[in-house]
Amino acid sequence: MKCSFCKAAPATQVLGACGRCLKSCVGAVAARVAEAHRLSRSPFRLGRGEDARGGGVAEAHRLSRSPFPSAPPRAAEGVTCHVCGNECRVAPGEKGFCGLRENRGGRLVQLAGTPRQGVVTWYHDPLPTNCVADWVCAGGTGAGYPRYAYTPGPERGYTNLAVFLGACSFDCLFCQNRGYHQMARHLYPLHTPEELAAEVTDRDACLCYFGGDPSPQMPFAVKTVRLARQRAGNRFFRICWETNGNVHPRYLKAMAEISLTSGGCIKFDLKAWDASLHLALTGTDNRRVLENFRLLAGYTKERPDPPFLVASTLLVPGYVDEQEVGAIARFIAELDPDIPYTLLALYPHHLMSDLPLTPREEAEACERAAREAGLRRVRLGERPPSGVNAPDPAGSLIFGHRWRNTGWCWGQIFIERMLYKTEALLYNTQKVNLLSYGGKVWCSPRFQKKARLPCLPRSGNF
Repeated sequence: MKCSFCKAAPATQVLGACGRCLKSCVGAVAARVAEAHRLSRSPFRLGRGEDARGGGVAEAHRLSRSPFPSAPPRAAEGVTCHVCGNECRVAPGEKGFCGLRENRGGRLVQLAGTPRQGVVTWYHDPLPTNCVADWVCAGGTGAGYPRYAYTPGPERGYTNLAVFLGACSFDCLFCQNRGYHQMARHLYPLHTPEELAAEVTDRDACLCYFGGDPSPQMPFAVKTVRLARQRAGNRFFRICWETNGNVHPRYLKAMAEISLTSGGCIKFDLKAWDASLHLALTGTDNRRVLENFRLLAGYTKERPDPPFLVASTLLVPGYVDEQEVGAIARFIAELDPDIPYTLLALYPHHLMSDLPLTPREEAEACERAAREAGLRRVRLGERPPSGVNAPDPAGSLIFGHRWRNTGWCWGQIFIERMLYKTEALLYNTQKVNLLSYGGKVWCSPRFQKKARLPCLPRSGNF
């Protein structure tokens, strides 16, 4: 659809405004932004094809009391939470933005994300895996061998203990892993740090936190790391974090030192540069995020190989464009032009599912903008290798577990990320990515028996 304000640029229905108009974020535009985030954090999910602006399920969202606030609370009489960068001031009887803290009688009760328990699940992911840092990290390239990597090349035969944390300090309208919200709502599954640390095997070369985000559950994550490293013994065991960067300063230094000494990396997702646009897309501002990135950049010279800090940005058509990427890249280059920067394509999801896939031409323009800003190490998400006919995500379900080329691609796209929706299943800590469209399902024979699903042959129809 066209922007409701400038009547020219394309826009998603839930916002009704294009990126350029959102950057002004005044008057009617600001009101639409607030309504979009109230819908996003509703206890109900919009059905495919339903208009988030009114009618049907959307009307129920407006009438129903959401379990979580639509913005980080700032109650004058509230209790302040110091776990993540939002620093919510939670009113009596209310919950914080992440849903894991609640004010009960003037006392902040920690429901999860504590040293005792977290909302979390995990799986062992064969290396090299498909993450934003796989082109520079020890597991994907052997960088840092022999001090930080087991092999001089990709660590085939080893695994990554991938830990999915079920809460987030942002509310991205384009969220690619929206299932974290269901986990936070139901506080399920709950596990102790001891249970997670016990899953470390002698073939795990690294542990990586993602989600959701680590920021609302840092006390849990830090304690788990200590126990996991004890279990790993004297061998090196890398610790990585994939985060939106909205981490409280009290945990940022610990996060940095853990990755720096273990050979791991911090994968820092910079959503947008413009403050108004960032607020519109994520529900929070980016002041703390940029401060944290600047602080972490000060560590990069201490261990240049493998890189300690890796930045990434999701290219949201009509919103996060070459102008935004150029501004982000200039910020990074001023700190250290050798910080790796990965540009990812959007898979339309959550409340921005009416957007197109990121066009290849737009992605390449963003890549040029990043290089022209002074960055030396810029990479687009993986492109399909020669001769590979990628399944069409509009009509199939894809298990990306054993595919090497399962990163986001331009034009033809593989589903890379773990999508914890009602369709997501875990069997024996192996990931199974399920996203169904039109009733068609494709899965690998390896998982057919465990998932008890019909295994349809891959064909030209897919």
